[in-house]
Amino acid sequence: MSILELRAYLPTLAVGVGVVIMSGLAGPSLGAPRAARPASAPPPLQAGAATVEIALPPGVPLAGGGVGRRLLVPDILQRYPLVFWLKPSREVHVPARARALLLEQGATRLLWIAVDLVAIDPQLIDDLRARLASVGLDYTAIALAASHTHSGPGGFARSPLFEFLTLDRYVPQIAERLVEDMARAARQAELRKAPARVGGGSRVVAGIGRSRLGLDLDEELGVLKIFKQDGSPVALVWNFAVHGTTLRNDPVRLSGDLMGVASQRLERSLGVPVLYTNGAVADVSPARHRLEGAESLGEELARAVQEVWTRVGPEPESALQVRIEPIELPRPRLVLRSCLARWVPPSITLDLAWALPERAELLGIVIGGHAVVTMPGELQTRLGQEIKEAGRGKFRSTSVVFANNYLGYFMTPEASVQVGPIQCGSLYGETAGDRLVAGAKALLRKLTLPSR
Repeated sequence: MSILELRAYLPTLAVGVGVVIMSGLAGPSLGAPRAARPASAPPPLQAGAATVEIALPPGVPLAGGGVGRRLLVPDILQRYPLVFWLKPSREVHVPARARALLLEQGATRLLWIAVDLVAIDPQLIDDLRARLASVGLDYTAIALAASHTHSGPGGFARSPLFEFLTLDRYVPQIAERLVEDMARAARQAELRKAPARVGGGSRVVAGIGRSRLGLDLDEELGVLKIFKQDGSPVALVWNFAVHGTTLRNDPVRLSGDLMGVASQRLERSLGVPVLYTNGAVADVSPARHRLEGAESLGEELARAVQEVWTRVGPEPESALQVRIEPIELPRPRLVLRSCLARWVPPSITLDLAWALPERAELLGIVIGGHAVVTMPGELQTRLGQEIKEAGRGKFRSTSVVFANNYLGYFMTPEASVQVGPIQCGSLYGETAGDRLVAGAKALLRKLTLPSR
């Protein structure tokens, strides 16, 4: 994401860091008696889903970077109500949406929301949880997945570092709109809850992305299909790793980018909420750019998803399991050599512990026979493939999902010590990627299938 632009803005960043440091920076229904289940049988899986368009105010900043999106002079004269560092948006290509999927089995309740944002601020989850708790809705876990569009709204995060680099300054009006519309989607999903089953499938889709490192990509497209007991569909969840940067140099057009195009077309075709989740995306750029690239790549992905959708049926397993595991990370720091040139001594760093945590969480989910592990940032393809391989043989599929936080890039040790824009955004050092993979593998070992 636009943390990649540290190379261009390093002098200003140093000033900004200094400024921040100096500043201190209803009851049960009646009906026919139910047939008794064996005592050992789990309760049925319940599911409901909804899509809500986020009613953003006009003129929001576009989070995700791009030199052409920055104001030449910050808006110190307050000409624009919603921006400071970035230009205000003026047009809408694909509106930002929040798509909610409620999954419930017994006491386990998972709220999964896919939202058209570049990243997730954990404060959004806290605010969303509090908003829903105020109307009596509590969850074992919330999975808040950002599509990683670089043309979504900014202004929603309380982070001095990312406010300057990519999101623009925090605007309570924008954050409140996001939380309220995500909560609205969740409430609608609750109202539509019904007994459900799941099925899944996958296929390879080539030609959508290009490697930023000259390495092989993971071109697997994963699809989860949620059914009612009568076979009618409830929702579609799809997972594919690609950066939403086709419109990154467009300074005024708000958009869900190519993944927003695909999900919008799928919803029109299938008539159910379509949740997109991004994968190990650190080193994957889209193969084409500009508006034509967003449209053509989005259409290709929509066709591929629909092809998998048509052949997926309900599977025997209907388990739901959720597990949250904390993980310790190295102390965050910016290695100037990674951003500038090889001749810069690697010992010259900027400590970022004032801006970033040294602890994160991984969320493990089992839905039917399929496993999902969330990641608090952008993983290199090779790391994502290691996690997928760890679940092979135990689960029908394993997906890596970018959700619930944003802590930059996580690379293999070999890639992280190189010089380049991705390495510049790898803020936890060369061992952090392996540490996340080890945590994900341990989490997958702890997740179980009732039938196995």
